[in-house]
Amino acid sequence: MHEKLTKILAVSVLHLMRPLVRILLRNGIAYGTLAELVRKVYVDVAFQDFAPEGKKQTVSRVSVLTGLTRKEVKRLLDMKNPDDSSSQERFNRGIRVISGWLNDKRFRDANGNPADLPVDGKRKSFATLVKDYSGDIPTRAMLAMLEESGSVRLINNRVRLVRRAFVPDSDSVDKVQILGNDVNELISTIDHNLTAEPDDLFFQRKVAYDNIDPDALPKLRKLSSRKAQALLEQLDRQYASHELEDENDDRGKYISMGIYFYEQDSSEE
Repeated sequence: MHEKLTKILAVSVLHLMRPLVRILLRNGIAYGTLAELVRKVYVDVAFQDFAPEGKKQTVSRVSVLTGLTRKEVKRLLDMKNPDDSSSQERFNRGIRVISGWLNDKRFRDANGNPADLPVDGKRKSFATLVKDYSGDIPTRAMLAMLEESGSVRLINNRVRLVRRAFVPDSDSVDKVQILGNDVNELISTIDHNLTAEPDDLFFQRKVAYDNIDPDALPKLRKLSSRKAQALLEQLDRQYASHELEDENDDRGKYISMGIYFYEQDSSEE
């Protein structure tokens, strides 16, 4: 059984690494850099998640668990992680601004849709929206970021929401940021479900067919996008209604729900 599980894991790793390696090669990340990062993660996870119950983790135990030398374990423990906090903060702020625009009655029109907002003003303006939902980021900086992503358009000095989501259009820092966040959450969900009790499983489903008529793809892409966007907006409203008022309240929990669309030729591996 253990040998069979090891083979299945090996095949799974090959599958999940293939698209990751495409991204890395396209962005100039060579194998040596990835290997160093993988060694670092092995050491950090072994220290944080695999200490014997009731005991403190040691360099020697981590060395045995990971197969790395004690000297290498010590070096990797001292290595600082790359800092992506500023990029992460920009991405989160963009999401919060659009969510506020969709859910806060102050920024909706008479029909309940996101209103076209004047750039500046003390009440119903884009500047007020940015101030209330993104902290201290300058109004013009947020406007430029959302314009670049295709989320908003400036028309006669009023800002119109044209895409009800913040998804960077180019293969930029913000878009690559999604790789670390969303793939981490999906794999973490699978990890949780592998060991959780039946009544504590996280929702994880997909619908898939392997012989779809190519002529139907444009219609199915649009249908999938429309249905998924509607569900996510409904969940966004529900999640927002249960947020704690104090951002520093340590009782707060992070939750998310992700949906993706994928297609390939049936003949591809």
